[in-house]
Amino acid sequence: MSTRGTADPGEHFQPLAAILAIILPGLGQIALGYTARGLIAMLGILGLFSLGLLAGGLNCIDSRENRVWFIGQALVGPVAFGLDALHQSRFKAFEASPAGNILNRPARVPGPSESFTLRPDGVRVLTPLPSGGQPPIVKSIGRANEIGTLFGAIAGMLNVIAVIDAAWSVSRRRRDAHKAQEVPA
Repeated sequence: MSTRGTADPGEHFQPLAAILAIILPGLGQIALGYTARGLIAMLGILGLFSLGLLAGGLNCIDSRENRVWFIGQALVGPVAFGLDALHQSRFKAFEASPAGNILNRPARVPGPSESFTLRPDGVRVLTPLPSGGQPPIVKSIGRANEIGTLFGAIAGMLNVIAVIDAAWSVSRRRRDAHKAQEVPA
């Protein structure tokens, strides 16, 4: 018979559930048998992360320009790392020197008369824009990029709570077996 404030005798660290919760938010709870709890955590965390992407665009997940914010976003798990890799490799451009050498730093937001072009070696660089053309990707306007960045970081912090919940939970099977052994007094 356990009283409020004392640990449940069946409660202990669940490393597999913690790893699963890190891989995908809510997966640890689902593995422990708490399907509804896991689905709610998954939908809440990934939903908030997705809202951030919708508000700020893919460029709000950026490990090079927003390193501090990316630490928070990385807590969502491999999803954040995959989106950052996609952003860095496919959608981000780099500045080139007048001689054409890559300066190995992200390009600034293109001006009204500039665009990103793909060089034969696969590197995107800033180039003058043909008249009447539109640049392919720019940072979102106003505060939308900042809001998207913030939503992603908050989703990562919420995932830390979900990982802790999964790591120090009792599996449903163990909890039900423990309740069956209790004898009413």
